Amino acid sequence: MTATTVGYADVNGLHLYHEVHGDRGTPLVLLHGGMLTIDLSFAGLIPDLAQRHRVVAVELQGHGRTADIDRPITPANSAGDVVALLDHLGIDRAHVLGHSMGGAVALELAVSHPDRVLSVVPCSASVRPDGMHEDFLDPERMATSTRMPTEQDLADFTEAYRRLSPHPEHFAGFLASLSASQADLVGWSDEELAGITAPVLLVQGDHDFTTVEHAALMLRLIPGSQLAVLPGTTHMQVTRRADLLLPVLAAFLGDR
Repeated sequence: MTATTVGYADVNGLHLYHEVHGDRGTPLVLLHGGMLTIDLSFAGLIPDLAQRHRVVAVELQGHGRTADIDRPITPANSAGDVVALLDHLGIDRAHVLGHSMGGAVALELAVSHPDRVLSVVPCSASVRPDGMHEDFLDPERMATSTRMPTEQDLADFTEAYRRLSPHPEHFAGFLASLSASQADLVGWSDEELAGITAPVLLVQGDHDFTTVEHAALMLRLIPGSQLAVLPGTTHMQVTRRADLLLPVLAAFLGDR
């Protein structure tokens, strides 16, 4: 997976790492989940997507090659960073696909920056704190839940941070701040979701962190939205199921 260009953009006090893959078609921004990186999230998708889109893959605050700064990691802050990156790259509007934390950023862009998005694809996202599966409400259930990241996933998180981060010694502190930020996620009101004007494709696994019932709620609250539930798929696998996800994306994005 060789990028057309790689670089950093100095936006909002952040030295933001990004890659551009391909030079044809409409822009498509990819936003990874918490603790993840471009490669861990999208290595299996980018080669195909870059044949039809100018793919802009981003490593958000504190992730991968982007150093952390003294600022909460929130959907609003990260959405502001993405808008500033689009300005830096001279891109007026783009499709945005985000996974988990990145899915929340995609939704925030649709709510607060509608003039900058062509469409949004929030994967494994939720709009309410109670959208999470009951396994996450009970520590004992969480410890044995098959919905959780595997030991290999956790090892991959750690290895990527220590290899890529400008400050690998900050790993423990970064995890603590990220956990605190995610715990404070309040979501969006019914009115905010009803005001979304961009086409929306909601994607999740049938064995995801978010319940299928919550996905149905999002489908009802977001006008004209579509829903794809990937069978036999956990939270961590959603963006790795290229066999299922790429045809769905091709059908949704079409000639947009």
